[in-house]
Amino acid sequence: MSITAERKQTLIGEYAKKSGDTGSPEVQIAILSERIRNLTDHLSTHKKDFHSRRGLLVMVGKRRRLLDYLKRADGERYAHLIERLGLRR
Repeated sequence: MSITAERKQTLIGEYAKKSGDTGSPEVQIAILSERIRNLTDHLSTHKKDFHSRRGLLVMVGKRRRLLDYLKRADGERYAHLIERLGLRR
């Protein structure tokens, strides 16, 4: 359900604005999106796993807040990130 360290480093490398950047909204949103995708696959097979479902809802809310912040701060970066991640909005 969680992502591997190698996959996390790959995501950081793809979305980082500079080397060593792990805290920018783009990186955080990309990591959350990967975790959400993995958890959604898990929940499709384990339909009664309500504890993980709650964790999924928490992650979706956190990603939504980060996306709202990015949209307020810089609309162009927001649009570019939404397009790269393939999120509907």
